[in-house]
Amino acid sequence: MEQPVTPPASDIAAHPQQFSTPRPARPLARRRVRLIAGAAGLLVGALALTACGGDAKANDDAKDGKGTDAAAAKDASTLKITISAKNGSTNASINDVTVKAEGGKLSDVTMTEVQGGKAVPGTLAADGLSWKPTGKVERGTQYKITANGKDDKGRPATENSQFSTVSAKDSFIANYTPDDGSTVGVGMPVSFNFNKAITNKKDVLSHITVTSSSGQQVVGHWFGSDRLDFRPQDYWKAGSKVTMKIDLDKVEGSKGVYGVQSKEVTFTIGRNQVSTVDVKTQEMTVQQDGKTIKTIPVSTGSSEHPTYNGQMVISEKFTQTRMNGDSVGFGGEYDIKDVPHAMRLSQSGTFIHGNYWYKGDPFGNDGTSHGCVGMKDVQGAAGDTPAKWMFDHSLIGDVVVVKGSPDKTIAPENGLNGWNMPWSQWTADSTS
Repeated sequence: MEQPVTPPASDIAAHPQQFSTPRPARPLARRRVRLIAGAAGLLVGALALTACGGDAKANDDAKDGKGTDAAAAKDASTLKITISAKNGSTNASINDVTVKAEGGKLSDVTMTEVQGGKAVPGTLAADGLSWKPTGKVERGTQYKITANGKDDKGRPATENSQFSTVSAKDSFIANYTPDDGSTVGVGMPVSFNFNKAITNKKDVLSHITVTSSSGQQVVGHWFGSDRLDFRPQDYWKAGSKVTMKIDLDKVEGSKGVYGVQSKEVTFTIGRNQVSTVDVKTQEMTVQQDGKTIKTIPVSTGSSEHPTYNGQMVISEKFTQTRMNGDSVGFGGEYDIKDVPHAMRLSQSGTFIHGNYWYKGDPFGNDGTSHGCVGMKDVQGAAGDTPAKWMFDHSLIGDVVVVKGSPDKTIAPENGLNGWNMPWSQWTADSTS
């Protein structure tokens, strides 16, 4: 039995009277029904595929390059717009969102949060070839970018992208010291503390470089999985410039967790000041550039609570601060709410600071503290005192060396005190 032939849709439209509704057909065998259904499906698909193409002649013209689509393509803009965050991406960088133009210029770019529509301000380069956001791009946020421009003949082009930035869960950052533009002492290491454990240590290390204008070799050393310090073999050269380049954006720190930082930081090394505390004489000698400029009587730790030996770096300065024995394992033995001229030497609570509460005159005579180095001072941090002089003449990064104590040498990771690790040990795992 022959299959019915379905006339073209154009003939039906032109002569509807010739194509009346046929009488119901007799039931067909199941196999034949499936064949007819398949043929109908092919017909619908063919109609759908040619819906934008018009009649056969128009399609032929398009193939010959004479159709409207081909004409439009021939006259299309030559401007190519590239958005760094690909459409549909889910782990886009928060630092490297850019729009670039080639073969023309950008005219306007908008970047907005998909939820709420908050706009992210940006800057279009004077030459019209690039755009970048100036406002903060948040982690774990969905954005959309629309970029418009024209080629050299004035023909317009548009590019759109909708994407999500890397989430806080899937990214890591590092807090670092010292700050950009700061001036620090010769003992100041570059120290990174990561907010997530790093397992790909070699990759992370390779994307941070620290260099000095002095030409000193600078090497990184890992303390555990969340801290990375850099230093030269000897103290930094006075007056040198140190540059650290952080290129952690999109670097995988651990499985599925990526960095989001990309910046350059420069700081200056000040004069060379190293102060030496002799526990046996209870005296501190302050030297700048190798010359003694001050000798200060001190009171170090008592025999029950001796002061650590070793090279310690000033990491914080407080005109006044509270010192509570509970915070460092001494229970309620002391709680002084206004300790003057305090400078931190260790993370475990060692300070060099002013003292107004001692009875008698232990400075230069006896060790009476819980491990700190005390100097004579007055309450309120005012007045011309040895402690105020030391505070005013000290920088973050200056070195205080303690010798002659019955206690052990301070651990390199306790504060910024990596100088207490031999260079051979420091460099032994510098590539891991």
